[in-house]
Amino acid sequence: MNPAAAGFLIIVVLFALLATGMPIAFALGLAAVSALLLTEGFDIFGVLAETMFAGIANLAFVAIPMFVLMGAAVATSPAGRDLYEALDRWLNRVPGGLILSNLGACAIFSGMTGSSPATCAAIGKMGIPEMMKRGYPGSVATGSIAAGGTLGILIPPSVTMIVYGIATETSIGRLFLAGVMPGLMLTAMFMAWALFDAKRKGFTFSDAGAGFTFRDKLTALPRVIPFLIIILGTLYVLYGGIATPSEAAGAGAFLTLLVVVLIYRLVRPKPVMEIFSSTMRESVMIMMILAAAELFAFALSSLFITQTVASTIAELEVNRWVLMGLINVFLLIAGMFLPPVAVIVMATPLLLPIILEAGFDPYWFAVVLTINMEVGLITPPVGLNLFVINAIAPQVPTKDVLWGALPYVFVMFLGILILCLLPGIATWLPDQILGPL
Repeated sequence: MNPAAAGFLIIVVLFALLATGMPIAFALGLAAVSALLLTEGFDIFGVLAETMFAGIANLAFVAIPMFVLMGAAVATSPAGRDLYEALDRWLNRVPGGLILSNLGACAIFSGMTGSSPATCAAIGKMGIPEMMKRGYPGSVATGSIAAGGTLGILIPPSVTMIVYGIATETSIGRLFLAGVMPGLMLTAMFMAWALFDAKRKGFTFSDAGAGFTFRDKLTALPRVIPFLIIILGTLYVLYGGIATPSEAAGAGAFLTLLVVVLIYRLVRPKPVMEIFSSTMRESVMIMMILAAAELFAFALSSLFITQTVASTIAELEVNRWVLMGLINVFLLIAGMFLPPVAVIVMATPLLLPIILEAGFDPYWFAVVLTINMEVGLITPPVGLNLFVINAIAPQVPTKDVLWGALPYVFVMFLGILILCLLPGIATWLPDQILGPL
């Protein structure tokens, strides 16, 4: 069987397994094992365990459960509520200001958790009921939260960026810095659209009627500021060369857990166990996907599929921006069916040599890839954030959630276009702080 046919067959088998509802890690592993059995025979069992273990036997992976713990501590505590209330008090007089409060809370909460579903759930539980109570349509309330939650995988610290860094052997610190300016840009673009949409539709609501004094606004800050200091401190020790990503993640997780316990008095065993239980579930899930993806990549390489596809694309006599356009289409489609971590560990070993050959910056590409993954989080059939929103607000029809989130998809497309025209938005900050590549 030639590599092209083998590649087509293994992809068909993979998607058929995913269509049954099988967990991604098991689907990746089973597709890989089936392909290797057909080509290599039972001798392949001698290297399966070793290959999977090699996929996660990297000290840098310690950062993943630490950042997940950091996010779980914040998501499980009332920190999201306090952050939301603080922003609401400062923005309540802006027309459509509650949408801006939601988007701002999502952006800051993303920096605390690094997780899109956690951001969606934490802010959505408070934001959606409050917006609907003040007269916002269900589509506007749910769509803004679904889109704002996607910022969790772009604004540092980001688990997705860590996985990309390990998969491509690039600097995690530089990747985090590369995501800062695009993350702020995308947040500003989301807010600009929300303001324009509110004025275009004549939304007035009752935001201004809430009325908070300056004293009320100041009293909302003390519980939020410690978390912001932890985020800035974690990034400082990482970029200042004081600690490795794993050490910075460990320190950040410890301090976040300590602040949560002290501020919110989470001293009872049950809430603390919930934090660690949530961390363990998500960390094990990510590690299983990474291990299975390593096995899947090994199968593709053994069947010469990776090499054949890479050489075929490299031999295409097309403009490099046409090539980037094709890659973006591929990432968008993949992101609609698979979570970001799975796409990254499967696609980056294949795409990175092509990207480098075409003269693109790998850190800039990480940001473009991540925004593509953000689109997948709010588009069917698998859009994870849509499921989270549906669970939070079952009274809002799914089609309304989709229509509410759709404008933000086009905003993300515009963001990708801007990054293509102005790549310095992603590369300027890393070059200034860490020096040029």
